Amino acid sequence: MVFESRRDLIFQPDVLFFDDTLSVTCGPPPEELEFRITLSEWTRDGVLINEDDRHSFSQVNGVPTLTITNYFSTDNGRYQCQLFDQNSSFRQDSNEILSLLETPTIQMVPLQNTILCDVGQQVSLECTVQDPYQVEFKDIPNAETGPAIRHLITITQADCDNQELNITCQVIDFLQFKRILTLVLVADGAFTCDADPVFGNGFLNDTGRATCELNEVGEKTAICRESGEWEDRADNCTLQRIAQLIFESGFLTEGTLSDFLEELRITTLELSQQVTESPNNIEAIVTILNNVATFVTTFNIEISQDSMEDILITTDVLTRDEARESWDILNLEAVIETIETRNITPRNESVSSLLLFGLEGIASRLINASFNIETPLILLNKTTFTNTFNGDFNSTVEIDIEESSGPTNLTVITFESLDNVLPPRDENNSTGRVINGRVVLVQSDTTVDNVSFTFDIINETLGNPQCVFWNFTLFEGLGGWDDEGCELVDRDDETVTCQCDHLTSFSMLMSPFVPNRRVLDFITYIGVGISMASLVICLIIEAFIWKKVRKSNTSHLRHVSIVNIALSLLIANIWFIIGASISEGDQRNPDACTAATFFIHFFYLALFFWMLASALLLFYRSVRVFGGELSKTTMMAIGYSLGYGAPLIITVITIAVTAPNNAYIRENVICWLNWERSRALLAFVIPALLIVFINIVILIVVIVKILQSRGMTSTAQDDEKYVLVVIIRSLAILTPFFGITWSLGVGILIDPTNLGIHVAFAFFNSLQGFFILVFGTLLDKKVRSEISVFKSSTSSGSGTRTTSSANSSSGWQIWKNFGRRGGNNVSSDLSSSQAINA
Repeated sequence: MVFESRRDLIFQPDVLFFDDTLSVTCGPPPEELEFRITLSEWTRDGVLINEDDRHSFSQVNGVPTLTITNYFSTDNGRYQCQLFDQNSSFRQDSNEILSLLETPTIQMVPLQNTILCDVGQQVSLECTVQDPYQVEFKDIPNAETGPAIRHLITITQADCDNQELNITCQVIDFLQFKRILTLVLVADGAFTCDADPVFGNGFLNDTGRATCELNEVGEKTAICRESGEWEDRADNCTLQRIAQLIFESGFLTEGTLSDFLEELRITTLELSQQVTESPNNIEAIVTILNNVATFVTTFNIEISQDSMEDILITTDVLTRDEARESWDILNLEAVIETIETRNITPRNESVSSLLLFGLEGIASRLINASFNIETPLILLNKTTFTNTFNGDFNSTVEIDIEESSGPTNLTVITFESLDNVLPPRDENNSTGRVINGRVVLVQSDTTVDNVSFTFDIINETLGNPQCVFWNFTLFEGLGGWDDEGCELVDRDDETVTCQCDHLTSFSMLMSPFVPNRRVLDFITYIGVGISMASLVICLIIEAFIWKKVRKSNTSHLRHVSIVNIALSLLIANIWFIIGASISEGDQRNPDACTAATFFIHFFYLALFFWMLASALLLFYRSVRVFGGELSKTTMMAIGYSLGYGAPLIITVITIAVTAPNNAYIRENVICWLNWERSRALLAFVIPALLIVFINIVILIVVIVKILQSRGMTSTAQDDEKYVLVVIIRSLAILTPFFGITWSLGVGILIDPTNLGIHVAFAFFNSLQGFFILVFGTLLDKKVRSEISVFKSSTSSGSGTRTTSSANSSSGWQIWKNFGRRGGNNVSSDLSSSQAINA
């Protein structure tokens, strides 16, 4: 016989927050029933509650009580108690659905601060809590209350005597939630770090503390350094709802698993922006998924289709493009590179590897049924086959299994964007490759030792494919891509086929495609060697003739430009060699690579801006008849400001904007500006090509100016000689200086597989130093004349000296007669060529 409920259950406390302890009391039946309680039974929403780590049953003075420690959201619902006698029972119900209240999070500014003890000074305090709660400052009369409050306190002599003042901000009606602000009062001293809006004041090596944002738990810390700034900042803040789910994941049961995974999915989707933008939140969710994997594999719990869909939707959020920067930070923090030994040692577990490990563990416990699950970025296929299998998944990966040991349950999960998560690190610790195909996780419940994968190539400009699987044991558990047991079978324009002798998580790595790398390396390094030798010779010649060729202001600045162009290119080439050595294999060093990239960028830009200074000098010499004469000081100030000031501004801004996001260098290719993530390369390409364009315009204007001025000379022959000499020498000098050959770089960006463009670019650019020596120095008549005089002066005897001088002059006659046509013997006219030789 069952008696209907006559009274409600009693809950203590009647208001619940996360992790509270709840007691539910089921009173004895009415006295008129007159039966003895022999057994009690508890249910939530009609589901029987069993005793476990958090749920316990007891009877105190004959009163049945259910105790729930660490109350979670999965405990929400309508509770029922049923009492049993030998022949009858009595039921009691809760009159409402029990649910959690959102835990208040309090934000205080400042949380901790050090101030000078100045009696009478006022200090501003701020305290904030999320709606619908209100806060107040404890023991401060007449202070305001509300969700966001502010109060000025006055420092007293008693405060100074105590040297510390603690002020409590608490939630009204829920006084267990509070934060304590600490003010340290010092008699005197100069603060190393002063008036920071987050961490306040501090002395050298003090540790500052600050609260997280609302709805976050954790703390921010920083250390006061000699620079006067709070450095070594650490943000340990995590969204409160995710932090609560981490705690819950340590108390999972088979009955609560599905509800928990549903709550995880809902939370991740609702807070997707905050999740993808925060490495801490991503790491927390990965921890949750690994706790789930540990639970289901340890206790052999099956994962249903609905629960697996919840997991994949959660993972989908973690692998979005918006999360790539957070993953880069996590992967960077996962290792410490020891420069002396070049060893990679794990600082903490690799979060990216843990994510894949957790997913593999969860997938191994999927129910034995055939079904598909599809999210925007992930495709799961669960199927059964006998003997052979062939499947095309999302038209990006084809899997072919020729033979199995019997009926096989096969699970295939294809990830579209797991390359945002997993670094392209291989077993040699080389990151010079790119994940260029989908990552596919393959599992079976039988032995499969021959499986074929055909991957669609994502970026067709990459080459050198390598078939790999993710090896969790590489680098002491850090994880990396390994090719053991996998080999390349075929590659065509659009696909790569791999053969492997085991199952796990697979993909393919490819490296940036450079056609005939050995040929290009040979041209580049030989050319750079010739270029550096030419630049050294150029600087030696300029040093030798320095006093002889800079008699006028314009001549002085022209040779200053040549010296700085040669010096900038020489230093850039030296840093290029240093950067190339750093980028080789496991010799990479991110800090050194960043430094090399900065100096390469700076000195190449300096080269271009000094070319621009030379062009502007030519333009000025052509039009200055219409204006006044600039002084040498003014011309030098303009030259150095343009030659080094502009490049310094550009390079500093570039590294300041991109380095904090780890997007400054193209670490996967070489020590050079990043293109894929930050487009930092534009900070070189745009100024360089703009200068090339300006110089070409100046060259055209100068040529037109010269052609228009031919009527000023005495005879037509003189006019022709003047035009020929000026145009030819202008082209010979300006073409290499203006860097026209660098425009070939645009062709490489447009068609990176074109061997001819690569060879031309490598050849002309590696020989820039040689061009500067020939066209900037040796074609200058005054330079040749001074060299000839030097050669004559070193000959023994006056007769020998005269002969040597004559021979030397004859040796250079080809340059004087460079404009000769047919039978016309055009000699060089000093007066008509001064504009170029000055």
